[in-house]
Amino acid sequence: MKKNNTKKLLLEQLKKMPVVELSCQRVNIGRTTYYRWRKNQKFAKEANAAIAEGEAFITDISEGQLISLIRDRNFQALNLWLKNHHKKYGDKVEVTGHLNMKEEPLTPEQEELVENALKLAGLLETEQTQQNHDQHTPKSTR
Repeated sequence: MKKNNTKKLLLEQLKKMPVVELSCQRVNIGRTTYYRWRKNQKFAKEANAAIAEGEAFITDISEGQLISLIRDRNFQALNLWLKNHHKKYGDKVEVTGHLNMKEEPLTPEQEELVENALKLAGLLETEQTQQNHDQHTPKSTR
């Protein structure tokens, strides 16, 4: 009975603080106990749900604090919000380059590789698939 109560207390802690180590400390159990309990699918599912709820809770608190900092004209908070909520202010990557390609005919080996790849992908009919098609197609539609 005590074990079930401890599990419930741990799940409640994970909802408030989704950090396994801290939650285990607060209910006075070791992390190894927590991970042993997670071998039970039902508990693992409940723990995952509790952690997700805890993460959502912490995110709500964080966003509230961030908005307070924005109201106080904190530049870092403003910058963080804009970079993550508006494309215009996000990180940009510019890729430039120059391709120098000579058109050279494929070698017989390369041609064979391409042909085999197209056949495997079903993009090129083989003699066998053409024969099968002809056998199953009425002469009036050929």
